[in-house]
Amino acid sequence: MTETAPVKPIPVTVLTGYLGAGKTTLLNRILSENHGKKYAVIVNEFGEIGIDNDLIVESDEEIYEMNNGCVCCTVRGDLIRVVEGLMRRPGRFDGIIVETTGLADPVPVAQTFFMDDDVRAKTELDAVIALVDAKHLPLRLKDSREAEDQIAFADVVIVNKTDLVSPEEVARIEDIVRAINPSARIYKTTRSGVDLARVLDQGAFNLERALENDPHFLEHGHEDHACGPDCDHHHHDHGHDHGHDHHHHDHDHAHHDHGHDHHNHGAVSAIHDVTVQSVSLRGGEMNAERFFPWIQKVTQTDGPNILRLKGIIAFKGDAERYVVQGVHMIIEGDHQRPWKEGEKRESRLVFIGRELDREKLEKSFNACLATA
Repeated sequence: MTETAPVKPIPVTVLTGYLGAGKTTLLNRILSENHGKKYAVIVNEFGEIGIDNDLIVESDEEIYEMNNGCVCCTVRGDLIRVVEGLMRRPGRFDGIIVETTGLADPVPVAQTFFMDDDVRAKTELDAVIALVDAKHLPLRLKDSREAEDQIAFADVVIVNKTDLVSPEEVARIEDIVRAINPSARIYKTTRSGVDLARVLDQGAFNLERALENDPHFLEHGHEDHACGPDCDHHHHDHGHDHGHDHHHHDHDHAHHDHGHDHHNHGAVSAIHDVTVQSVSLRGGEMNAERFFPWIQKVTQTDGPNILRLKGIIAFKGDAERYVVQGVHMIIEGDHQRPWKEGEKRESRLVFIGRELDREKLEKSFNACLATA
């Protein structure tokens, strides 16, 4: 009986961020706060850098340390082996947290859960969270491609240590994050003090679930989730249904609404070495016979440069919304739910990557329109 019962996939949170951004502080909060859940934590050490054992507080959770090198190098073997070991202990924990070293590229880690069939059968990538240090981010972006990739690939960005910079600098950092990744949820914190219920088990990587929680997820200037540095989150405590109107929040984000998908965004132009850009495409109903070969060709041709792509597509003659997302050259899509009465049948697609030809993408996307 128990073997045939469907097992809910275990949510996996990938925690990234440069050294000193506050990952250990956040991890210690997850391990020690009374949230009523048990998490298995996979900590990967890289030489002498990485996380200090003494910094991890004592807790009931088991901590798996991978001391044989950076997770990027061993991701196909070590990470899968550890996860499979965890899977043999059903019911022992509610989620898995993978803490990557500050120098790690989050993509191979995420791909393991996105692509590996054995792992995917039992786990579900819930979110990639990137912590950034508000004070040092501009410098990090100048000297590190990884810091940029972490933001570009993230579903949630926690701008930490906001107490060390002025409100104007915090706003500038938020603009930079938005310019690199327009669809990430942003939280502004001190001492990694984000409400854990808003970052764990949210289905932020699962586009279908993210859209259910927040129908405006793919729209420009996705400001709904940004909280001020002193925000105590109590005003958010409404069952986490993000489908409501956010305009009652007492933080004024109107000044951000200025086309975050432009690479020459003022905030970014001040940081000459930022190479990630986002291209947001919007149109009406699509011709499925044109769209699928097009998206396949784009991902095969530009795949190495595409960190993430996500979109909702309206196909002519199709009663359901089609959700598509990809990581590099790997792409998948499925019907999500029927279009609601009165809902605008609109197609939206966001590419985040490097050396993206905006004009070419716009032109070829428009050629897939049913009216083209």
